[in-house]
Amino acid sequence: MDADYLRDLADLVLRLLHVVAGIAWIGASFYFIRLDLGLRPPEDAANAERGVAGEYWGVHGGGFYHSQKYKVAPPRLPEHLHWFKWEAYTTWLSGFALLVVLYWLDADTRLVDPAVADLSTWQAVAISAGGLALAWLAYDAACRSLRDDRAVAAAVAVLVTLSAFAAGEIFAARAAFLQVGAMLGTIMAANVFFVIIPAHWELVRAKQQGREPDAAPGLRAKQRSVHNNYLTLPVVFTMLAGHFPVAFGRERAWLVLLSIFALVAAMRHFFNLWHVGRRAWWILGAAAAGAVSLAFVLAPDNVGIPIEGVPDAEAQAIVAQRCAGCHSGIAAPRGVRLAGLAQIEQWKNEIEAQVSTGAMPPGNVTGMTDQERAELVAWAASRG
Repeated sequence: MDADYLRDLADLVLRLLHVVAGIAWIGASFYFIRLDLGLRPPEDAANAERGVAGEYWGVHGGGFYHSQKYKVAPPRLPEHLHWFKWEAYTTWLSGFALLVVLYWLDADTRLVDPAVADLSTWQAVAISAGGLALAWLAYDAACRSLRDDRAVAAAVAVLVTLSAFAAGEIFAARAAFLQVGAMLGTIMAANVFFVIIPAHWELVRAKQQGREPDAAPGLRAKQRSVHNNYLTLPVVFTMLAGHFPVAFGRERAWLVLLSIFALVAAMRHFFNLWHVGRRAWWILGAAAAGAVSLAFVLAPDNVGIPIEGVPDAEAQAIVAQRCAGCHSGIAAPRGVRLAGLAQIEQWKNEIEAQVSTGAMPPGNVTGMTDQERAELVAWAASRG
């Protein structure tokens, strides 16, 4: 079979699996944080005596639900106990496979941009892989060494800032955003694998062995679970950002990434406060003002070379030389075929957006000059 077809097929299958598993993981995270923040003291004294710390009533799907959380563990281990872990593992494994298939195996065009950093493909892949491991090690060290959650939050903010800047100085623009998201996603999955699930096993083993469970591992697991909740939306954005060159195709794209991270994390915090009954409208107002400001910052600008009256033949020649090598045939990326003038005109808006921001050609692998870029953008803009 054709290699491009197999890669597209792998992209389709892995992306579908990644999205479905991610929805399940995110949904569980949002639900349980909301549940935990909405707990109220048990109304029945008998429940309190059994170790119930709080309870939550909800209505959904045509019925009432009554959830209870124990201070440490119930008096007796239930026969049926559901473990929330496979959603996280499947999300990370499918995401890592996508990173390998789309970026590491095609590093010369998707991961490396000579205009950003002169790296060989193996160097770029090694740095990308090392970044995933380094992110977890740095984050885990901060959690273990810092006692105050505010200090941990500050350390994570520094880690994300450094990661965003470094990725922007090393990788192609689109890949830089994804690399930061992959690092944060690795932290989240590692939290589940190395901290949260082992804490659950400690609780279960203690009940099986008839001893009183230690509450400390559970508290550490709760801390990491809350961290995952705040990292969720930034990671989701990096999953989507590759479709929006208006975000990653800026001169200082890493600042754009950090700004959007701050906005979505603030929104997550707003809703978490809402769940405990606090209406922090100032967060919503600040986020709205930040979003409006960012929209002005991301407004389209000129390529830099004023060009008028570019003939169709000139635009077609540029596309044929710089773009058509990939954008032709059935395996053309996203189905964008640029084999003739009619197809080029069909995709003129997409061409203008991708070329003006430098997103295409990926890594400028075909060597499109600034003059050609300006001419192609001017031609596309003149077509309305």
